[in-house]
Amino acid sequence: MTQLPPDTTKRPQRIDDLIDSGLMAKLDQLDVMSRKIFAGKLQGERRSKRRGQSVEFADFRQYVAGDDLRFIDWNIYARLDRLFLKLFLEEEDLSLQIVIDASGSMDYGRPNKLVFAQRLAMALGYIGLVNHNRVTLTSFGAGGVVSRLPNLRGRRRTQEMGRWLLDVEPTGESPFNDAMRAVALSRQGKGVMIVISDFLLKGGYERGLRYLVGGGYDTFLMQLLSQEEMEPDTASGLGGDLKLTDVEDEDIAEVTISAALIKRYKENLAAYCEMLRNFCVRRSMMHLLIRTDQELDVLLLDTLRKRGLLK
Repeated sequence: MTQLPPDTTKRPQRIDDLIDSGLMAKLDQLDVMSRKIFAGKLQGERRSKRRGQSVEFADFRQYVAGDDLRFIDWNIYARLDRLFLKLFLEEEDLSLQIVIDASGSMDYGRPNKLVFAQRLAMALGYIGLVNHNRVTLTSFGAGGVVSRLPNLRGRRRTQEMGRWLLDVEPTGESPFNDAMRAVALSRQGKGVMIVISDFLLKGGYERGLRYLVGGGYDTFLMQLLSQEEMEPDTASGLGGDLKLTDVEDEDIAEVTISAALIKRYKENLAAYCEMLRNFCVRRSMMHLLIRTDQELDVLLLDTLRKRGLLK
């Protein structure tokens, strides 16, 4: 029997390994978007369709008793002898929550799924920080939530966020449902939730994802799969008799690789991903299937802009 060799991908050691200055400069032009309009707890730098008291004019409406007299447009009153109130676009705060799967199954692939998740989280978190959103990062793995870095705000927190991400290490089997429940209970304010995982879960994902429905969050699921997982016949060169060991629970399976088995595997994987996508659609979640051999800048500057997460 042949046993597949472990992944030996080099872990990022420096923040520059996660995101370089060239990509940072491109990301400075982007912002995180929500498909909904949220009212944050803090006065931020996010324009909404709510009327408020910012410096950017939006519209007029007729004065009614009790309105603030400071916002009456006296020029209109002089012309029309009627009172109109000036309305402004209110600036709202948006909370960005990034959740990273650090379970054992993420430690696979070339490029490695967990390393790709760290780089993606760094880029998305950086976009949130430079736009003065409230950014919270959470990793989950063996035992549930492993680590949490809450309420970062402003570009000056970039180094702190990078150091936290560099410390994310793969663990064993993750109790996904318990981890998502803890994430849901820790949410503050309203905003965007991004869960980065392969979603290859023996215990299922349905109950865990239901915890994330509602609560004022626009939820994006980013399913990372490696080329080896999506095209095992061409990327891994699999063949013959193999002894496969589950990296999370050490369950062992002995299989004989054949063209028919590879075909059935691809069909099952495609069906599984489609079920996850349909589950998300029914609950107004966004599902994105991402290959780890995709260039990160293309994903950020093209794909995620087209899908409405970034602008």
